Amino acid sequence: MFPRLFARSMSTLSRVQTAKAPAAIGPYAQAIKVNGMVYTSGSLPVNPASGDVVEGGIQAQTEQSLANMKEVLLASGSSLNDVVKTTVFLKDMNEFAQMNEIYAKYFAEHQPARSCVQVARLPKDVSVEVECVAVTKD
Repeated sequence: MFPRLFARSMSTLSRVQTAKAPAAIGPYAQAIKVNGMVYTSGSLPVNPASGDVVEGGIQAQTEQSLANMKEVLLASGSSLNDVVKTTVFLKDMNEFAQMNEIYAKYFAEHQPARSCVQVARLPKDVSVEVECVAVTKD
């Protein structure tokens, strides 16, 4: 038991925050860095400057969600090329192909593992939310 406690005390949790992505809408961080990894919270399709959900359907919302996630990764010392796994939450699985078209543009060079699930409802009634786990360079 002692080695496990000792190992935990050696790790440091670090909060990631950037104004280039929407602020958290609750008591959580945009991302947390620990032990060479970064864990992002779900990225919503919200314009960070206005705080408004982007209009234009699933493709515009996927574009904004991934752009926001990219900014959080950059603020953490990581990048899209360092992503290990993503999770995509869709309001309607019938929009999978349209979401996937935009997703493929962001992950053209490097294709991480991914899960995609349909959910009953997302914050702010958006159509998509994306989160990821990535390695960091720091």
